[in-house]
Amino acid sequence: MSLEPNVIPAPDPRYPIGKFHRPPPGPLPDGELAYAISSIAELPSELRNAVSGLNLHQLETPYREGGWTVRQLVAHIGDSHMMAVLRVKLALTEDWPNVPGYDQNGFAHLHDSLHAPIEWSLELIESLHARWVMLLQSLTEEQWQRGFRHGEQGAQTIELATLTYAWHCRHHVAHITRLRVAKHW
Repeated sequence: MSLEPNVIPAPDPRYPIGKFHRPPPGPLPDGELAYAISSIAELPSELRNAVSGLNLHQLETPYREGGWTVRQLVAHIGDSHMMAVLRVKLALTEDWPNVPGYDQNGFAHLHDSLHAPIEWSLELIESLHARWVMLLQSLTEEQWQRGFRHGEQGAQTIELATLTYAWHCRHHVAHITRLRVAKHW
């Protein structure tokens, strides 16, 4: 495919910040884990800012064609991050436990994801992230290397899961902020 000079292809709306890439084996670059924890810590306020002032019609707007509505997306973040915290806690208290995946789309189409006030999801995320960050900040070097076996994604250390969910935070906020720009909200 050739492009005209100075023409940049539109980003894939499914991945507004790009896909997550696993870091190479070995120690992380300095500051990478701290940046991941700060992304998790900042998600509640960034998400609240991203949805601030949206009306009911806007909350029911899909962030992309064929995608979830903003309301479903915010509910998904809460569901997904509850699973993440549980996985981390299992990894800290058991020896490489097996953890299941879950049907994210099925969860997004349950009654609460479709109809609960968005404030409930925002409050859940705020409290959950406060505890999650507190836990992450307490980990020793050895604890960061503990992990779990995911039914679909294989073995993951707590360190890798933290990097993944930091990306997940930025990824979904970008869905909403890009929708607002595209719709001039």
